[in-house]
Amino acid sequence: MYKNLNFSLWCDFIERDFLDKGFKDLISNKIITGATSNPAIFEGAFKNSEAYKSQIQSLQGKDKKEIYEELAIYDIKKSADILKPLHDANKNNGFISIEVDPSLSDDTEGTYVEGMKLFEKIGMDNVMIKVPATDAGYSAMKKLINEGVNVNATLIFSPTQAKNCLDSFSNASGDTKSVISIFVSRFDRKLDDVLSEKGKLGIYNATKIYKIIEDAKNQNVRTLFASTGVKGDVYKPTYYIEELLYENVINTAPLGTIESFINEDAKIKNPIDDYEIERFFNELKKTIDIKIVYNGLLSEGLDSFKKSFKDILHTL
Repeated sequence: MYKNLNFSLWCDFIERDFLDKGFKDLISNKIITGATSNPAIFEGAFKNSEAYKSQIQSLQGKDKKEIYEELAIYDIKKSADILKPLHDANKNNGFISIEVDPSLSDDTEGTYVEGMKLFEKIGMDNVMIKVPATDAGYSAMKKLINEGVNVNATLIFSPTQAKNCLDSFSNASGDTKSVISIFVSRFDRKLDDVLSEKGKLGIYNATKIYKIIEDAKNQNVRTLFASTGVKGDVYKPTYYIEELLYENVINTAPLGTIESFINEDAKIKNPIDDYEIERFFNELKKTIDIKIVYNGLLSEGLDSFKKSFKDILHTL
């Protein structure tokens, strides 16, 4: 069973009723050891769940962003409390992440101030502040790390982004932990129609970045594979988890993907070797400028999170 492997599965879903029911079961059954959130996840929860209505009504009259923060902080604090025993037992697990306002992605000081505010308001040492990997974000990550704040560097598409994050984390000390969240499936959804090797670009790119992180040998930093849900039925639901089931990684997956993975006889894989990765990318560059793809996916990811955040505020 996968839980005996040197691998962590985190749940990419937060919703208040779920925290009281299924979330605790997944933890007690040793299926997940952490969780993540983002503006899109909160947008869906606030819109579709009855569990938030009474708190939203009680907060009317406050600034929209303040209402959002009250709702999100309640859920993150509750998640952190449930996960705390796992964190106490193993500092590399038991975390929950909350993202700063994505509209601050080009504002170092704004990101740092908001990250500190969220971390201090939640007041739990197993919380990670999620920061987009932009030029401004790298500087904010460094400042947060220096203040003892755990950081989840998000929207990682390129090796250069990962290297910049590693530089930001290089002076972290003590129990401060960080993850570098590599987005996977978006590559294949974008380019499968034009590539001869289907369902490979996300895997090969993630592996390339994973090796960079492992080679850095920073024990306070782990690779996290994100965006691992499968859209449609082209690939099996657990495709991206199984193909990237490497030592010392975290995979944060949607609830449905986790439910499918529970029944799999998963085994740790050896990472794709360097020669094969080089062959793949040399072949790719004959038809695709990967730097344009990296920049495009980052821009699309930021725009998507910004839109979700604006939509949240509009509905509150």
